[in-house]
Amino acid sequence: MSKRPWGFVVGGLLVALLLAGVVSNYASSHPDGLDSSLLKGCTVDAEGEITGGSCPAQQERDHELADSPLADYGVRGLDNDFLSTGLSGVLGVLLTFAVGGGVFWLLRRRGPQSPTADVQSTTADPQPPADDASRVARSR
Repeated sequence: MSKRPWGFVVGGLLVALLLAGVVSNYASSHPDGLDSSLLKGCTVDAEGEITGGSCPAQQERDHELADSPLADYGVRGLDNDFLSTGLSGVLGVLLTFAVGGGVFWLLRRRGPQSPTADVQSTTADPQPPADDASRVARSR
């Protein structure tokens, strides 16, 4: 396969950017399985705040990176939620693509130097292998 799959890579990147920039805004805001299992034993109001009971979610605290520029699926400083969520998704995809592309580029460079090294070592043999006819001639 001598052609590089640039069309496939660019197409995949465009699909990922579209999903991250637009479709991510329509993701469910309801808690997933982990969040809902941590709320078992507590009573929760319509806003999702714990109003009573006892559950593991009461021990929740902010992450160390909670005030980072891309925390909480948004871009800090943007008031438009749709734009903030979409932009954070696009930035995440581009950052992931850049890091992954860099790693693959480095790994590609560390591979075998060239296929000609193997060819030279096999052609340096001074005596070619004998076939059946030459063995019979030598044995007489």
